[in-house]
Amino acid sequence: MRFEGQVVLVTGAASGIGRAASLMFAAEGATVLAADWSDAVAATVEEVRSAGGRAEALVGDAGDEAFVKAAVDKALADHRRLDALFANAGISGGLTPLAELQVDEWEKVLRVNLIGVFLAIREGSRAMIPRGKGAIIATASVAGLRSGAGGMPYSASKAGVISLAQTAANQLAGTGVRVNCICPGLTDTGMTAPIFDGARARGNEGRLGQLNPLRRYAGPEEQAAVALFLASDAASYVNGQAIAVDGGLSSSHPTVPGKLA
Repeated sequence: MRFEGQVVLVTGAASGIGRAASLMFAAEGATVLAADWSDAVAATVEEVRSAGGRAEALVGDAGDEAFVKAAVDKALADHRRLDALFANAGISGGLTPLAELQVDEWEKVLRVNLIGVFLAIREGSRAMIPRGKGAIIATASVAGLRSGAGGMPYSASKAGVISLAQTAANQLAGTGVRVNCICPGLTDTGMTAPIFDGARARGNEGRLGQLNPLRRYAGPEEQAAVALFLASDAASYVNGQAIAVDGGLSSSHPTVPGKLA
């Protein structure tokens, strides 16, 4: 029960990694504020409560300044504390080629994926600093580490999330608030559903994740488990880091297995 008595805000909680994290935080004692722009977040909260946990649904846009501020204010008004914030909400933005990309596509992705994380850090740290302790975790991506794992706006936004974790950790020096991010590899979530559905339709689901040393894709619980670690006291000396949770994908340059040339 690592989070007994604690209050945790999770964005993007209606599905995938955010939903898994909400269930896992609650199972370890936290009161979870589960936020998402989809009404389906109510199903996450219902499952938490059915398992004996405590959770509340907040419906709104993680890239909207007023909503993020209101979510943090609610944690303080109702519970007088915010111990951890998992800024997980994000959108893919598709795979539009460079020559066809439009500014509005960039603006949409950056607003949710990058500005949304900035808002989470700014508002979350505001609630945590007076207590001298807190953990903020953001979902970046291996696409933010190097090319080949997403479209241009998505990849750039996730590289920005990694930079935010680093710069915010230093901006918050001496406050006791830690900021880190996870960089998932291929994971079975709502965002990646088109990839998985296509592979299943072609009968080659077994090839998904074949490029990493574990030769498989991740489940959302595997990503959420690392977020929970970073939120816990076990990670009390981990700060400003981007943790790749990708089966080893980012550990190597492209190679032919068994050959170095």
